[in-house]
Amino acid sequence: MELSLLEGNEAVAWGACHAGCHFFAGYPITPATSILNTMLRILPPTGGTVLQAEDEIAAMGYCIGASMAGLKVMTATSGPGLSLFSEHISFAIGSEIPLVIAEVQRLGPSTGSATRGADGDIQFMRWGNSGGLPVIVLAPVDVKDCFTLTMHAFNLAEEYRCPVFLASNKEIGLTRESVDLDGLERPTVMSRLPAGEDIPFFPFKPLPHKEVPGFLPIGGEVPVRQTSSTHGAEGYITIDSNEIAATIQRVKNKVETHVDRFSFAETLIEPDAETMVLTYGVTARAAHAAYKELKMVGRPFSLLVLKTLWPVPEDLIRKETRKAKRVVVVEMNLGQYVREIERILKDKKVDFLGQMDGRLISPDQIKEAVYD
Repeated sequence: MELSLLEGNEAVAWGACHAGCHFFAGYPITPATSILNTMLRILPPTGGTVLQAEDEIAAMGYCIGASMAGLKVMTATSGPGLSLFSEHISFAIGSEIPLVIAEVQRLGPSTGSATRGADGDIQFMRWGNSGGLPVIVLAPVDVKDCFTLTMHAFNLAEEYRCPVFLASNKEIGLTRESVDLDGLERPTVMSRLPAGEDIPFFPFKPLPHKEVPGFLPIGGEVPVRQTSSTHGAEGYITIDSNEIAATIQRVKNKVETHVDRFSFAETLIEPDAETMVLTYGVTARAAHAAYKELKMVGRPFSLLVLKTLWPVPEDLIRKETRKAKRVVVVEMNLGQYVREIERILKDKKVDFLGQMDGRLISPDQIKEAVYD
């Protein structure tokens, strides 16, 4: 075993490389810049390409172009940059372009506080595109998650041909931890499905028995049409309402109906506990500490740490909370994901603990929320 001292951002970069990423474009922004710096160090020696773009809009454009050419791609940013990504995210969703976005959140709104963490972009990642179609958002807790979930993010982007976010934040991204890279979970690397050889190629027609089209790189021998406008299977612009509806429903279903296959979470169930704490991200570390302390004094609560945030893993949440009478949602914002829990668990008492002032939520605050 060989231990490395890595920060979360470095682990994201290494996870991307192990997933087959060959192109990265980004613009420096605190606290995500060390992903760019690490990719500059480790990707070119393997034959990959790293570009420092002139701004965030250009970075996303470069990534989209490289993905359309067949490369696995990633970019990284924080809240202000995510705002500028919005139009290109919509394009990637509508044109089914695989893309991984590491979003290392900081305290907002606007420029906010560049050196303070928060989880204020949780809703933005899901809804920050025109049309409101779904994306996938994974939330790491620590350096190990940053590595493994990045690999999962690339697999999901390739399998479902859609943008996938890593919802990190400053505290996760810039905290160094000892980690055995060789001992980490490494999911089998996946790549997008190629176009069928024995069937006519249409850029947006699903493969047989699939909900995702086969892929051919743009600029190759076979013409590949791409458009940001409403289109049919052939890639031509259309105003036919039936054709539009069918395409949009397919793009929605291909992600939402399969969420049970990538509902990553950690659960600690206490048989006699009436309260469950539900959280995600760096706050899960404080929740773990509170869980251990209260269990030692005979007042345990159950704990559910979500690592898939969007699409909402509703079946998993209902299953893991079925014995709880009360669910306390803890997140570093003024109440974003708690809305989904209230929607799903209408039969339970749902309470909320949150703050957005640049401070981490402490184990003592969680203990007080459980037994107020």
